[in-house]
Parts: sequence; C-alpha cells; structure tokens
Amino acid sequence: MESPLLAVLLLVNVVFNLIVWPPLYRRVVKDPRSRDAAGKATRFLTVHIVLFAVAGAVTLASAIGAIAALVA
Repeated sequence: MESPLLAVLLLVNVVFNLIVWPPLYRRVVKDPRSRDAAGKATRFLTVHIVLFAVAGAVTLASAIGAIAALVA
C-alpha cells in the first residue's frame, strides 16, 4: 500500500474518532446509570471509560502512523 493512501486512511480514522467519541463520552457521563445512589461510578461508567481509553489510544496510534506515512 502506498504511503499517501495509508496516511489518508489513518487520518480518516482519526477524524472519525474525534467526531464520534467526545459526544458519546459526554452522554455516558451524564447518564443516570453512570453513578449509583451514593455517587460512586458503576460498571456502566467503568466499561465505557475503558472503551474511551482504548479508542483514544487507537486514535493516537493512527495519528502517529499517518504522520510517519507522510514523512516516509
């Protein structure tokens, strides 16, 4: 695969993640299922935080890969 095509695909992934995940994060944090009656985080929130962290890592890796593909 050529580097410009790879860079474009990775950048599309970065843009998609930056558009989709932040609004979803805000909705999950505001969701009543995120906290129990005592205000402690529930499994619902914990699982979503892990998903957001993984998505963030994939986004960062994609951005780094896109830059590397453009430089190479």
